Amino acid sequence: MVALIPIQKSIVHASLGCLVWSCCLAPIAAIAQSQQQLELARLKMVREEVAEAGIKDARVLQALRDTPRHFFVSGQQRKFAYLDMALPIGEGQTISPPFVVATMTQALAPQPTHRVLEIGTGSGYQAAVLSPLVADVYSIEIVPSLGRSAERLLKRLKYKNVHTKIGDGFQGWPEHAPFDSIIVTCSPERPPLALVQQLREGGRMVIPVGERFQQTLVLYTKVNGKLQAEPLEPTFFVPMTGRAEELRARKNDDGIPRLLNGSFELTDDEGALLGWYYVRQAEIQAEYEAPAGKSCLVFQNDTPGRSAQALQAVGVDGRKYAALNISLMLRATDVTRGRSVRELPRVDISFFDEIQAPCGASSAGPWYGTISWVTKQATVAIPPKAKVAVVAVGMFGATGELAVDNIQVKVTQPR
Repeated sequence: MVALIPIQKSIVHASLGCLVWSCCLAPIAAIAQSQQQLELARLKMVREEVAEAGIKDARVLQALRDTPRHFFVSGQQRKFAYLDMALPIGEGQTISPPFVVATMTQALAPQPTHRVLEIGTGSGYQAAVLSPLVADVYSIEIVPSLGRSAERLLKRLKYKNVHTKIGDGFQGWPEHAPFDSIIVTCSPERPPLALVQQLREGGRMVIPVGERFQQTLVLYTKVNGKLQAEPLEPTFFVPMTGRAEELRARKNDDGIPRLLNGSFELTDDEGALLGWYYVRQAEIQAEYEAPAGKSCLVFQNDTPGRSAQALQAVGVDGRKYAALNISLMLRATDVTRGRSVRELPRVDISFFDEIQAPCGASSAGPWYGTISWVTKQATVAIPPKAKVAVVAVGMFGATGELAVDNIQVKVTQPR
């Protein structure tokens, strides 16, 4: 699902579908290579980055503990296998972050008798996690080389109830329908009709839907032949290719970034922040004298190295524009570095090309100590190959409190 780029000691990554960020997760030198140490690293990852982040389903947690993620990445990437991050698997695609896999799997509420359809096999990791939880997994991959590689690996690891094929997931797999649940690891504008038809009555579908850069991970339940939607959280996945992309009405590919909710005024009916995703240790607060509007976003962290951040993806065309201007208002209270000088509040901008491969990164900041409300600005170069920019703001392992407001990202300097 969502490719890896280090920014000094932070790590940005995209996945086969979902673009997310995990920063300052662990010292890279500490990730060992022996089987025993890999197993310990896997257990630590599930405990600290999955369970403590909110995944409660005991069966899902055990499936992640039992699934050797290091087999689903290349030898070069194996030392990163048990960080909560996506890793490149070739063809501009990546293996999904474990927390994303766990979130989507938990939402399916998998049962031992279930037949599950997966759209987007990728490396096979998601299918491997599902395998012990259900009766059968039917997985479709549109990229032939990835589909064949995943099939060989799943057979070698003896996942006997996982069935794969190469094809366009937009059409589903009618020969094996109906399915008790469907999981989609790429984003169409709306659920494809074929998948709705192939989902049994009462079944569940987890799928990211929406525009190119603003999507929501949604849990659909089929009731009386129609889908009832339960939005789970904002997210960003790469588009569903094939027929779904041909039918997309709003491609939003003019290359001009449009940051949504930079003043943190927009929430859903339950008070959750709109526009931003992978939000950790942050909440909207109105009791501050927010400089722009009525609210600001406040990060708080008292554990050095722990993630506290929010992300958003925007389109940008490096062929048309040479630079981005970033501005925001911030206030810091007793902010001190985490485990290194790199673990301090800042804004990171990560760039990806048209096949979601990383092509550059820059930062604004860092900031620390106690600071009254002040405006900060920075201009960063846009790589010529860039098509997507991921904006990340937060503490990045620092301790204390950081309030931010009125974040803006604008293109400057036409090429």
